[in-house]
Amino acid sequence: MKKVFFLLLCAVSLATTGYSQPGGFQRRTPEERTAAIHSKLDSAFKLEASKLSTLDTALLALYKAQDKKREELMSGGTMPDRETMMAEMKKFSDARDEMLKAVLTEEQFGIWKEKIEPSMRPQRPPGSGG
Repeated sequence: MKKVFFLLLCAVSLATTGYSQPGGFQRRTPEERTAAIHSKLDSAFKLEASKLSTLDTALLALYKAQDKKREELMSGGTMPDRETMMAEMKKFSDARDEMLKAVLTEEQFGIWKEKIEPSMRPQRPPGSGG
C-alpha cells in the first residue's frame, strides 16, 4: 500500500510541475531580432562588414518602432481587430524587405524570402492550438 501511495504522490507532483512551467510565448527584443538576421545573412552571404553594420542600425530602429506601435495598438484597453494589426505589421515587414533589397542582390533576396525568412519565424510548440 505504501508503494502505491508513493507512486501516486510522484505522479501528482510530476503533473503539477509540468503545469507550473511557463508556457507563454515571450517576444524577442529588437536587439535579439537584429542579431538573428545579422547572423543568418552573414553565414549565408558573407556580406561586407560595413553593409551589415548599416543594416543592423536600420533594423534596430525599425524593430524598436515596431514594438512601440504594437504597444500603442495594445494599450487601447481592447484588443485591436486582426486586420488592423496585420496591416500595421505588414508596413514594418515591407520596410524591412526594402532595407534588405538595398543590401542584397536580387538572387540573394530571393533566397532570403524563400528559405531563410520562413526558418526565422517562431515555431509554436506542439499542442498549443492555433
